[in-house]
Amino acid sequence: MKVEYYCEYSNILGHDMEYKVYGHAGKPCLAFPCQNGRFYDYENRGLINELSWYIDQGKIQIFCVDSIDIDSWSAENKNPRWRMETQEAYFNYIIKEIVHRIYEINTYGNGGGVASGILAFGCSMGAYHAMNFFVRKPDIFDAVLALSGIYHSGFFVKDYADDLTFLNSPLDSLKCMNFDHPYLDLYRRSQIILCVGQGAWETECIADTKAVEYELKRHNIPAWVDYWGYDIPHDWPSWLKQAPYFMYYLLD
Repeated sequence: MKVEYYCEYSNILGHDMEYKVYGHAGKPCLAFPCQNGRFYDYENRGLINELSWYIDQGKIQIFCVDSIDIDSWSAENKNPRWRMETQEAYFNYIIKEIVHRIYEINTYGNGGGVASGILAFGCSMGAYHAMNFFVRKPDIFDAVLALSGIYHSGFFVKDYADDLTFLNSPLDSLKCMNFDHPYLDLYRRSQIILCVGQGAWETECIADTKAVEYELKRHNIPAWVDYWGYDIPHDWPSWLKQAPYFMYYLLD
């Protein structure tokens, strides 16, 4: 397996950011870590190994980025507006800096062929990020695989609300989206998979997954929303089973 490590300065965030690329070619996949996670977590936890066949066959190229959740969603002792501005800076870092590098690296690996779009992927908080980027930028992300996610910003900032909490709340965005919004056609042409177990620590994630499922159906957006068994907790062993299972269908 081809593995590349990058440490590049972000003009938007004002400091170095690290990421790793797994694979030589295939569908570009942007993988967001769990809450406060690092770019190497999916490798260390065994998920990259579980997807190694798809990576080695050139079906997928996975870009694992760092999070800055510790300064945004997790920074409960800091000013909520500052936290949201930090999250928005992260959004802009991904869209304006990382996406460019993904296309640059992936196009080279695919012999000059430009991918039609990027797959957004994540587990837990990573699932939130994946869904947030997909809902906000379906012109860039044409597929999403979200496992065990919370999808509304109020879960993290409680009673605080402003323009940025709304922009970074995919569930609220879908709720308020007009039926003639141009993004709807992009969503309908995309691959959308949400999954959640029904075991321990999944109660809030089940509720949010059902709420997103309702909004997708209300807007006539095709999606695969899957609820796994009561023996499937909010934990790594679950995601190590789910990720390769769903990738089979996404990369077919």
